[in-house]
Amino acid sequence: MKFTIVVYAAPYSSEAAHSALQFTAALLKAGHEVYRLFFFGDGVHNANRFTVTATDEENLPLSWHRLILDNNLDAVVCVSSSLKRGLVDASEAKRHDFDAGTLFDSSEIAGLGQLVDATTNSDRVVNFG
Repeated sequence: MKFTIVVYAAPYSSEAAHSALQFTAALLKAGHEVYRLFFFGDGVHNANRFTVTATDEENLPLSWHRLILDNNLDAVVCVSSSLKRGLVDASEAKRHDFDAGTLFDSSEIAGLGQLVDATTNSDRVVNFG
């Protein structure tokens, strides 16, 4: 079965982002396909490479980054949500004259068209947050 996962929750605002991460990993382990991950609203913080956590806590953005790379997943960060929250890739950083991008390179910035495409091409869309 083909899934799209939409994450609305910031990494540490609730258990939603962690549950989404565990759910996605379980889907992949069970042999399902993840068509796309879409980080929307405060969920864009899950792609922030500048997140610093205590040594005894899981760094959820880093865990997402690893899961995406290890499984060659298509991960999209909503452009308007990310820009409003100061999260930019290298291209947007240059465009806005920032010193560096804040997003992991495992995710790309794109618009809601990518979510529409994912909804159309997936058997199930599961939302967290």
